[in-house]
Amino acid sequence: MDSELFERASVPRAYFSLSMPVVMSMLVTLVYNMVDTYFIAHTGDANMVAGVSLSAPVFMVMIAIGDIFGLGGSSVISRLFGQHRYADGRRLSVFCFYGSLLVGALVLTLGLVFRGPILSTLGANEATWVHASAYYTWIIIGSPLIIMSMTPVNQLRTEGHAVPSMIGQIAGTVLNIILNPLFIHVFGWGAAGSALATVLANVCTDAYLVWFLMFRSTNLSVDPRLMLMRYSGVVRKPSVKTYGRAFVERPVPVRRRRLNISSLEVKDVLVIGIPSAVTNITQSFGIVMVNLYLLRYGNDPVAAMGIALKVVMIAVSVFVGFAFGAQALIGYNYGARNMRRLASILRFSYLFLSAFAIVMTVVLSLFDRRLMAFFINDLHIIDLGAGMLRVQLLSLVCVGVVMVTTCTFQSTGKALGAFILSISRQGVVLVIVLTVASRVAGYDGVIASQAIADLITMIIAIVLFVVMLPELRGGANTDRKNTDETDERR
Repeated sequence: MDSELFERASVPRAYFSLSMPVVMSMLVTLVYNMVDTYFIAHTGDANMVAGVSLSAPVFMVMIAIGDIFGLGGSSVISRLFGQHRYADGRRLSVFCFYGSLLVGALVLTLGLVFRGPILSTLGANEATWVHASAYYTWIIIGSPLIIMSMTPVNQLRTEGHAVPSMIGQIAGTVLNIILNPLFIHVFGWGAAGSALATVLANVCTDAYLVWFLMFRSTNLSVDPRLMLMRYSGVVRKPSVKTYGRAFVERPVPVRRRRLNISSLEVKDVLVIGIPSAVTNITQSFGIVMVNLYLLRYGNDPVAAMGIALKVVMIAVSVFVGFAFGAQALIGYNYGARNMRRLASILRFSYLFLSAFAIVMTVVLSLFDRRLMAFFINDLHIIDLGAGMLRVQLLSLVCVGVVMVTTCTFQSTGKALGAFILSISRQGVVLVIVLTVASRVAGYDGVIASQAIADLITMIIAIVLFVVMLPELRGGANTDRKNTDETDERR
């Protein structure tokens, strides 16, 4: 555990030391997802591109579910480490690891049972059903491993192990890049081959991360014995017959184990993890909603939007990396009640990401058609996608502000603020904007809906930050007072 980095290093050094590997991981994950689109698009089959685009939200939902234990657990663990409660953090990391596996098994079962209704809900039609179903089925089969991987990926950062977390994701991505063209073009497996490559890549990532937890991590673990507590009990088995006092059956003492995780600890993980999951689920929900509105105008707009959103994710992934890469740093200093340092970290984060968003908006807008043409040769889809891309890029600054604020709420245990933002940008606010804009401006209204929703959500985020984190305005003078209040709440 590098306490020097968390407590005394300069803010830029600490920020970039923890966030840059996460940014690289996010870009690797982006490549991971874009590889599917790239090789599928180069088959020249627009229906296959649309089918994979329709099923892609399922993968994002799995990532979201993994974040319940990944981001939720790492938020609690980083605060425990800030209080130097390393044994409790280690025990909680084990609970999160096996909790994610159990939930993954449940998703696998339900996903296969309700495959038909889910694909219909996603918007698969006669032209896209075969491709959407093939991609969906293999992704669902790999769901336990996909969901579980999010736990060590996030938790390793609480110890300062951002680089090993990145290495695990890079290893999986390299394998995915190798297997995708082999399965799609050489073996001719199409959408199913792309999904299978993704699942096998996750197996590779999981293997490395579990190895690191077992043999390299000091304060994290996968040993199930750490979350089990022994207790003494008795077994009473009444006798049918009585043979006198010498033969009366007596209770037999036994040693048993029970879960050594309190309901309060589970609640602490879930109240942060669930809003984190909702954030990603609403991202999938938002894409589905936009796709459903675009389907009125044909499959080409759906395919174009699917590619345009992949390009937008270049910038968004960087934002997520910088914002959530600092999560352990924010949680640690909040747990240690070092408000002056925490305020400096947040100030730097907001200013840096806002400036970066402006640069990304300009650069990606200049190369909009080239970026679209990288994925597909259809000139009509390129024209549609380039226009969509320019509109989506208008709100990148808003997205950056929302990301930093959401991460801050998650890291500091402000569950209500995290939940409100998680259901806003690509959830409630987007649905309202889509409904109104599609009626007022038709096709153009649908395309502009996400940018408008981003602006509204940024305003909500600023208001919530001012209301829910008043202690940051008091700086170091409130540190001791806040420590006492936190102890009382715990």
